[in-house]
Amino acid sequence: MNQLSISAGRCQFCHRTAESVPRLIAGDSAFICSDCVSSCNELLGPEKHEENSPTRGERYLFERLARHFEPLRTQELIATSRTYPLRQQADLQLALDQLFGAREVPENFVGVHQPYRHEVLGFAKLLEQGRNAVEIGPAQYEDVQIGRGETVSCLKNGLWLLQRQQSPFALLLAQHHEYGRSGDCNIEILAAPGETGSAICSQVFGALEQRLSKDSCYRGRVLSLEQQDPYSGHAARVYVHELDTVAREDVILPEQTLAAVERNVLVFAEQRPALRKLGMSTQKGLLFHGPPGTGKTHCIRFLAGRLPHHTTLLITAEEVGLLPHYMGLARLLQPALVVIEDADLIARNRGERTGACDEAMLNRLLNEMDGLRERADVFFILTTNRPETLEPALAGRPGRIDQTIEFPLPTAALRQRLISLYARDLPLPALLTEELAQRTDGTSPAFIKELLRRIAQHHLEASHEGDVTRDIAEAALHEMLFSGGELNARLLGGAVPEPVQL
Repeated sequence: MNQLSISAGRCQFCHRTAESVPRLIAGDSAFICSDCVSSCNELLGPEKHEENSPTRGERYLFERLARHFEPLRTQELIATSRTYPLRQQADLQLALDQLFGAREVPENFVGVHQPYRHEVLGFAKLLEQGRNAVEIGPAQYEDVQIGRGETVSCLKNGLWLLQRQQSPFALLLAQHHEYGRSGDCNIEILAAPGETGSAICSQVFGALEQRLSKDSCYRGRVLSLEQQDPYSGHAARVYVHELDTVAREDVILPEQTLAAVERNVLVFAEQRPALRKLGMSTQKGLLFHGPPGTGKTHCIRFLAGRLPHHTTLLITAEEVGLLPHYMGLARLLQPALVVIEDADLIARNRGERTGACDEAMLNRLLNEMDGLRERADVFFILTTNRPETLEPALAGRPGRIDQTIEFPLPTAALRQRLISLYARDLPLPALLTEELAQRTDGTSPAFIKELLRRIAQHHLEASHEGDVTRDIAEAALHEMLFSGGELNARLLGGAVPEPVQL
């Protein structure tokens, strides 16, 4: 474009004439003044801002990494990685925050744009150039529940650009995805070759491992694992149970049964330091057995509340495929209370087994219990309604099961206490309470709890404002024991006595 100074015309941008500006420049079909040219130079001159903002104009991660490691070439760097299960995502995020402090974009942290979630994201991918180059993007977070109404805001992926011992290094957090489900979390460190880079990797991974084992946000809570699908054997996230605290007076068992529970669990937990000094194992296995509904699970809730520094892991029979994951958590979060409900479904006598899968489940349970024995502060509590069906290798060998505790059906005195407990605010006369205790001979605590709820329903339907009457109690008891038939009574945990009027 020809440029020359003239004395007539008007600037196409600011519409000032030659008399109002220092110079007016003519083009082929328009004019522009010298002031507007200066303004354009400021807007179009990134070189002027490069010194104050070195990240200006960087779009791809390979550019950011190249500048961070100058004068080293990225081809010379060495990457070291470790994989962490998704259940540790919250702990991993807290550990990274403690190690590296606040994330400042773009000084020491940038987000990663990942167009295909199923691709494995590593430094080899970030350093690609051309059409497959990975772009800098916004950081993506997800909230992970850790119980007690608390959440941790966790990064899905991100890149830290750091320096230690006057040597630059980078850390990449990436969450793998496997077509529709979340996978593990991967930490990869990119550092200079040689002893300095190796030392940085060892220090960072060592600090992460230490925080993951000692400062877990799940320690002391009641946990189970979410299974990704019923056949994979892979665990996803941790589910935190919010259990009501059970007071000792609400555990209505024969005094010798409750004393055995407290001696073998609560007292044993206090004696662990002394036992360890004597060179003895601090792992203990217990078997709670008795008819359905006799308070085995209720007692476990009581123990979990009395052991606030123990992490309680609840395992059902259908989760036996996740046993290695549960045992990994028990090692990491010990002291731990590992509860295996309905153990007879997993550990049936070998003579009753019909296939290789059943045999594998039993062997896995036995091996995991043996594998935690050395220097593990772990209680194993197995519950069953059918102790006679358990495999002798489990129930008959000390070191796996050290103590069996029977939970019997309640006596008349205990039934009376149970009725008073479950009646709560229901106006139940003392004489009727005593009569109900006599009438419910052979029933379980679960039956009595349901009976009191039925009585409350009948009392509300009758619109009575005073005490519960015998007729109402009789109607509820008859409905549970006789109207539904023998099967209904057995399902509710009650015997079927001869009908007797209250």
